Amino acid sequence: MKLYTKRGDQGSTQLIGGSKVSKDDKQVIAYGTMDELNAWLGYTITCCSDREALFINELQEIQQCLFDAGHDLATPSDHPAYIFNEKHVEWLEQRIDFYSAHSPEIRQFILPGGSRVAAVLHVARTVTRRLERQIVALQKEASINGSVLKYVNRLSDYFFATARYANVLNTIDDVFYDSGRKDLH
Repeated sequence: MKLYTKRGDQGSTQLIGGSKVSKDDKQVIAYGTMDELNAWLGYTITCCSDREALFINELQEIQQCLFDAGHDLATPSDHPAYIFNEKHVEWLEQRIDFYSAHSPEIRQFILPGGSRVAAVLHVARTVTRRLERQIVALQKEASINGSVLKYVNRLSDYFFATARYANVLNTIDDVFYDSGRKDLH
């Protein structure tokens, strides 16, 4: 089987069920960003040291979930055969609660960074927020699986919580945002 089909050479692509849309359609943009996030998680996994190895299975599970959620985003609203559901959201909430309970309490904004894994998890968080905005824009025009939007909303919180816990594992303190800092001259 050849990797290329030539069917998209004119700027259109096929959704699940066979309908064609432009490659710049909001639906395609959303599931394309989901694919970008999935690829970023693959990179994030390669950044995990032995100390952060506990994240690997979770990140791979999230990659699987993103494929399921992408399926639902690629499904036209007149052909809803959704496979994604609330159990995925609940699992994320449990993991967020665990990492939050094992990280120092925060009362102000923190700067993204710290350990290498924390930094790449913060990038995942920002890509997830962009994806969320794209899904919100899409739902104004089409019916979507609401569980996907909830999952993506929680997913950015998950990446924030895991980034902070990665710093805990590496004994690196969060750097707090200081809005009252003096000019640097």
